[in-house]
Amino acid sequence: MDYGSMLGDSFEYAKEAVWGKWLKWVFLFISMIIFPLFMGYLMEIYRGKTPAPEFEDWVKLLIDGIKLFIVELIYSIPLLIVAVVFFGGSIALMAGGGSDAAVAAAIGGMLLGILVMIVVGFLVGLIAAFGFIRFARTDSFGEAFNISAILAHIGAVGWGSYIIALIVLWVVTVVIGLVIGIIMSIPFIGWVIAIFLYPVLGIFTARYMTLIYDSAAAPA
Repeated sequence: MDYGSMLGDSFEYAKEAVWGKWLKWVFLFISMIIFPLFMGYLMEIYRGKTPAPEFEDWVKLLIDGIKLFIVELIYSIPLLIVAVVFFGGSIALMAGGGSDAAVAAAIGGMLLGILVMIVVGFLVGLIAAFGFIRFARTDSFGEAFNISAILAHIGAVGWGSYIIALIVLWVVTVVIGLVIGIIMSIPFIGWVIAIFLYPVLGIFTARYMTLIYDSAAAPA
């Protein structure tokens, strides 16, 4: 997997999506406020459209975005369960006004809960990332959670290559986030510039994930 080429392609894709297209950039910003619209736009990218799609059917984008939000919400259920089990129990212990041992146990439970959430979030995220794109390609809620097909697809890509690709993306987005933070410190106009950069980052990330997905044929 050529990570440099994927990053370059994603950058050019995001740049072409907005450069010189100021009205579209404004639409992207508005869609981030009405967030299902932006999620619907990302669905178009997940479908492999090249060049970056235009805002042609706002109703369709909104409906697609709501459906993708539902898929993301379902994928978040394991994290919610972990949070309720560990944090709910710990808060109950602390609220009971128990002994120092009970408070220590509650704090320990919270720390363990954070660790478990990180692990669960990582594992769920590996599957969910392909699940979102599979959903966009099939428009089927069932296929969004076809875990066996998703795992087979990741296996075809290569687990090592897949994880490295995600680490590369994480490093790049952290660096971009720091740059955006610096831009926000510019008096008066910094925050305006930064706000308009977030949609571009979203397009860049969606394109990068789509390239990973398409690096191996998806199982039927």
